[in-house]
Amino acid sequence: MPNLRDFYRVLLSAFLLCLIVLLTSCNQPSNKVDDGTKVVISPTDDKNSEVITFVTLNSPNTYYVDGDKEFAGLEYDLTRLFIKELGGNTQLKLIVANSINQVLPAILNNKADIAAADVTVTDARKEIIDFSTPYQDVQQVVVYNIEKNKETHAKAPKKLKDLAGLLITVPAGTSFVERLIKLQPKESGLIWEERLRVGSEQLLQELARGEIDYTIADSHLVSIMQNYYPNLGVAFAIGEPEKIAWALPKNGDPALKQKVDAFFSKIKKNGALRNLIDRYHGNAKRLKPVDVKAFLIRSRTLLPKYKRLFQQAQEITGLDWRLIAAISYQESHWDTFNTSPTNVRGLMMLTEDTADLMKVSDRLDPKQSIPAGAKYINLLKDTIPDRVPEPDRTYMALASYNIGYAHVEDARVLAQRLKLNPDRWADVKKTLVMLNDPTYYVNAKYGYASGGAPVIFVESIRSYYNILARFEPSYDDSQSGFKVASAGAYPPY
Repeated sequence: MPNLRDFYRVLLSAFLLCLIVLLTSCNQPSNKVDDGTKVVISPTDDKNSEVITFVTLNSPNTYYVDGDKEFAGLEYDLTRLFIKELGGNTQLKLIVANSINQVLPAILNNKADIAAADVTVTDARKEIIDFSTPYQDVQQVVVYNIEKNKETHAKAPKKLKDLAGLLITVPAGTSFVERLIKLQPKESGLIWEERLRVGSEQLLQELARGEIDYTIADSHLVSIMQNYYPNLGVAFAIGEPEKIAWALPKNGDPALKQKVDAFFSKIKKNGALRNLIDRYHGNAKRLKPVDVKAFLIRSRTLLPKYKRLFQQAQEITGLDWRLIAAISYQESHWDTFNTSPTNVRGLMMLTEDTADLMKVSDRLDPKQSIPAGAKYINLLKDTIPDRVPEPDRTYMALASYNIGYAHVEDARVLAQRLKLNPDRWADVKKTLVMLNDPTYYVNAKYGYASGGAPVIFVESIRSYYNILARFEPSYDDSQSGFKVASAGAYPPY
């Protein structure tokens, strides 16, 4: 009798192959790869160029259009970096799928060379596709609606046995299904519904609205979604952690796989991978549910009172009004009369020296405080060396707003001394917190600093901005000549 595990592998492979037959039986015009899968980047018509075709997903972990109408996402940035690393006339072709059910068939039927789509490495998948060197760890978690469970007096499940008899909704064709199949012999009471053409993000939204009871999702996505839906709760981790990697056809070019593996080896060593992961996930766990709830409430009650002033500050400075509003919330919780024991005051919590520098006569006047704070951020950005790229430049300016540029520069010097990258926030925030250690601050030009405070300050602002960018439209001031595009699903900060 065949091994049960092998049986399920064959079953999953057969399911995927059936999908291929179904999809390839209805080929679409040139701007389509398969049903619901679109080409978003087409290479130029250069016969001397090598074209590498990637397939990805539209999600916060992979690819999206940000607030400046620019392509963004961890996987997207990795694909662009890979193409740049290859050099020459290599060009990128990018296909975007709606679900994992379209990603893997695109690889299996050779419609794409590489899948960069947050693909988890599993035993069943390794039977039918090749994987690159893994570049990120992920943990599957059981997610529930905290408020719904309270209303129904249901206890949050704490272990696998507690899920018996509860309906778990998961996207079809995912590693979550594989995990449930493997776990069912241990817990026969497990029941689940597999949904086609939906991803984890959509199911987490349904869960937050109380439309489903439980789902399983990857921990890094859940951390992001909890910043938008604080009623999402993590019950427990399910199974062992897994790896994320790029997927390639088993019959693909071996030289391409060698180049991919060499690429990931390089960006792991030079810190580029760490910096990219920090950009998209570095602030995901900064806020607690109570923080998010309070922010969402004040966004409805207090923000409308000052929204126009934040937009006017955007007209003056070019900074996204939602970023300015996020800074203001972190500083004062949008309380115009907020005053610290050290006499820092107003919506932007300006010091007396900063107010004098920015020619503010009344720090408690929002009409003066908001534009002054925004202009001061720009002044700090101009102070930072030109070689520091965005968004790191903005992060360092925010840290300087909190603790002063001198200490940020000390952290940059220390980063260089420790063979880290002084131009990347992911490394500078590590050395900022070291400035309270005499081992390091005795050699710093400006001495001791409570470096943890600016790190918390910056990461909190990033989180608040993300929430605003999801729920608040951008502002387009055509008269000023400055334009921030319509808010994408996820922001650039």
